[in-house]
Amino acid sequence: MSRIETEHHDGTSDATPGGYEGQRRPGELVFGAVMVIASLVLLWNAYGISGFEALSAPGSVPMATTAVMAVTALVIFLRDLRLPRVAGETVAKDILPGPVLVIALMLVAYGVLLKPLGFLPTSALFLIAALKMLARRGWLWTIGVSLGSLLLIWIIFRIVFTVLMPAGIVPEAEAIQAFRNLFAGGK
Repeated sequence: MSRIETEHHDGTSDATPGGYEGQRRPGELVFGAVMVIASLVLLWNAYGISGFEALSAPGSVPMATTAVMAVTALVIFLRDLRLPRVAGETVAKDILPGPVLVIALMLVAYGVLLKPLGFLPTSALFLIAALKMLARRGWLWTIGVSLGSLLLIWIIFRIVFTVLMPAGIVPEAEAIQAFRNLFAGGK
């Protein structure tokens, strides 16, 4: 995964716009089309806020922002349409390799399971699975690092900053109260 594919990469960054000057990478046209469509949908939604009532209307800034977004997305899409495709690259190998897709699917599953299971079990499952897949270490290390990280995150956000997180199947509010009662000393 961290190995550079030397048959078509020289090891340097290809973070220039478009990846390669004068060429388009696999998937760029599809992504550009999605950006144009998404920008137009957002523009329509922004128009729905208040229409063209006045410059100070609630929808003015969202409409201006999404209009700029739609125009620039269209300009980039039309520019990419004229460019030749980079030879020797594929979407599956160079743009969205398997591990990226698996993590993306895991993030969707995380979002779906967060409310019914709660923050702690969902995050534990996600961290354990992601670390096992990406780090390729033993189960003891994977579970230890995952649960240790989760405990630290939970203490910082739930206890220190008192951020409420979906409780789900873990009765964390009761556990926190029991812990507080333990240290209250019968008051």
